Amino acid sequence: MTQTPTAPQNLFDELRLVHGMLRRDLRTCRELAEAALAGAPAHAIRAELDRLANRGPLFQLKVTCLRYCRVVHAHHGIEDAMLLPAVRRAAPHLGEAVDRLEADHRTVAAVLDEVEAAAQALDAGADTAARTRLSEALTALSDHLLEHLDFEEESIGPVLATWTQWPRA
Repeated sequence: MTQTPTAPQNLFDELRLVHGMLRRDLRTCRELAEAALAGAPAHAIRAELDRLANRGPLFQLKVTCLRYCRVVHAHHGIEDAMLLPAVRRAAPHLGEAVDRLEADHRTVAAVLDEVEAAAQALDAGADTAARTRLSEALTALSDHLLEHLDFEEESIGPVLATWTQWPRA
């Protein structure tokens, strides 16, 4: 019997729910990176990307690898526009952590752009260089984003755990 996920009780629970979905899909990205380097056919990699895009509750959208990148871009855009300014106001002592999170978002954005470009360049005749580029981009995304997710949860999680709604500006 499948267990229904518990509804988030506070904003930290909600953040961890989204991060959990991102982590799950990043594990698949790492597997795809290895498959690309091992010479898996481009159609097989694309099929796995489609499966990744269509399998989970990740915002209940059917997304491709490029859409997945855009989802992360959007997630970070919302955090930059709404969440992090609210944390900065409510917990000024976390200013350095918020600065780092904002810088992390810029770093991850650049890596996402590289994943998008590498994925677009991969076709049936993709050579070793194209496969290596995609593999390195997916690995870099996984490395940077997993570290970022952990830091975000550790640094601002305690504040978010006290919020049951967005604080007023």
